[in-house]
Amino acid sequence: MTEFDVTFRDDREWVSFGESYVSSEAFKTLFREGMLLVEETAAYLDGEGRAESRLISRDATLAYASESMRLTTRLMQIASWLLVQRAVSEGEISLSQAQEEKTRVKLAESERTLPETGDTFAELPLRLQDLVRRSRRLHTRILHLDALISEDRPAPVPRESPVTAQFGRLQAAFGGK
Repeated sequence: MTEFDVTFRDDREWVSFGESYVSSEAFKTLFREGMLLVEETAAYLDGEGRAESRLISRDATLAYASESMRLTTRLMQIASWLLVQRAVSEGEISLSQAQEEKTRVKLAESERTLPETGDTFAELPLRLQDLVRRSRRLHTRILHLDALISEDRPAPVPRESPVTAQFGRLQAAFGGK
């Protein structure tokens, strides 16, 4: 009688999503996008944004100050995350060291922000509204990627299939090899 080997196994090397992603063109594009948004926001808040903030109502001025601080904080978290991931891609730190860095640089899951559909948000300068929306979208993407990278696990250990185990029991019971 021929013996069947139906053991579940994958002899390929385990591919870490985190390590492969941070070395990809997609990550390089995300990195550039994030850093450009940081630069664009800094330039706006230091220049045109200051002038625009003087032209809005007093109530909107408080909202402007709050949103610009939240925006700056969000973008600094994003930039820190991107720089840590780039350090992984360039071999400066390992993925496990990057995970340890997460204790220092926390990506805030949720924050108290103005709803984009509210009256107060609508009173903010259009350029600030655009920067806030873009940063929120980028933040959401990075939170998703960070969760995927954090969930990376080593390859499952090959195990005997239930069919092979049952087949072995039948052979033992009926005197087979």
